[in-house]
Amino acid sequence: MTARARSRTRSTAAAIALTAGITGATMLLTACGPTGDNASVSTSPSAKAGSKGVSGAKKNGTTTNGGAKNGTAAKPVSHTRPVTPALNGTAHNGLTISDGTRYVVMNGTRVDFGTAVRDLAWSPNGAKAAFIDGDGDLAVANPDGSGRVVVAKNPGNQTWSHPTWQVRPYDTQNQIPAANNLLFAVRNANVWKLYGIPATAHQGTPKVLSLNAESGPGAPSIPQTGNSWPNAAGKYGTSVYANAGTGDVYIRDDYLRQQGSKLAAGSEPAMSPAQDQDIVFVRSVGGHDHLFLETSTNGGPTYKDLTPHATTDYTEPAFSPDGRTIAARTPSGIVTLPANGSQAPVRVSSYTGLPAYRG
Repeated sequence: MTARARSRTRSTAAAIALTAGITGATMLLTACGPTGDNASVSTSPSAKAGSKGVSGAKKNGTTTNGGAKNGTAAKPVSHTRPVTPALNGTAHNGLTISDGTRYVVMNGTRVDFGTAVRDLAWSPNGAKAAFIDGDGDLAVANPDGSGRVVVAKNPGNQTWSHPTWQVRPYDTQNQIPAANNLLFAVRNANVWKLYGIPATAHQGTPKVLSLNAESGPGAPSIPQTGNSWPNAAGKYGTSVYANAGTGDVYIRDDYLRQQGSKLAAGSEPAMSPAQDQDIVFVRSVGGHDHLFLETSTNGGPTYKDLTPHATTDYTEPAFSPDGRTIAARTPSGIVTLPANGSQAPVRVSSYTGLPAYRG
């Protein structure tokens, strides 16, 4: 089934199958300092004494670390360090955690990127990291923080957040060019929009993403503002994002032609890199933020609450490269769980921040 067919199946069935309320997900942010625990620190070759750290960093979204959910303000940052010894849980599994400081938790240690790292996202092959740096710019670097390049420079008075890689190969059959882009959210004059730029640009100028609705009679329009939290994955370069105004998750397909539709009530969506039809997102249920999995089938989308017995908030989900595991943030650290919901979440790290997987 093509990306267009999947998108059309989702939107038609979702309008009938899902009428749940708007999510109320709230993020709790914790900044871990460079000392005070037993984890070692790996210093990147690009780290300089004069590099800007957290103190000189511009805000990402409306928070001072992590990422802003749907453009809304998060709770105040806590500077409490993890209890010694800190539970790391990032060795040999590709999991990474960024919390707005210059230190990224990864490979069982912490790597010094030499600048504040917000909303870290990895290229599908794991060779490059994209993030919002201490100057509020969109940057790309090697996994150890070296070779940092400013892909796009923030002109000022804007908030940039949550970059994601849109990568797909050249399609010889349909003559569709290859893509290697970075999509991200921009708040300008309190208005959120989605932007894109080639990942290989150097201080380039990003452009507003087109957000066209699916064609056909009765197809609802797509909101052009209030959009944030983009996430792209899969061989077609399809992406999902959240809209603060409607409280819904949307899908954007530009494979054969650009079109999109509403998927479900929720926020903070992520697409499976391995299974294009699988999307995880956050929705408030019974006073806690739950993780939901949406799977597209020929009969329409199906929805599953992956955390039906939640006694805490699960936010900011991310898929592993094979699509079998989901990592999520909680107030006490990072948890992982099977993407099929067969087991309850297990805490793997006492560090709190934005989880992401390096391919």
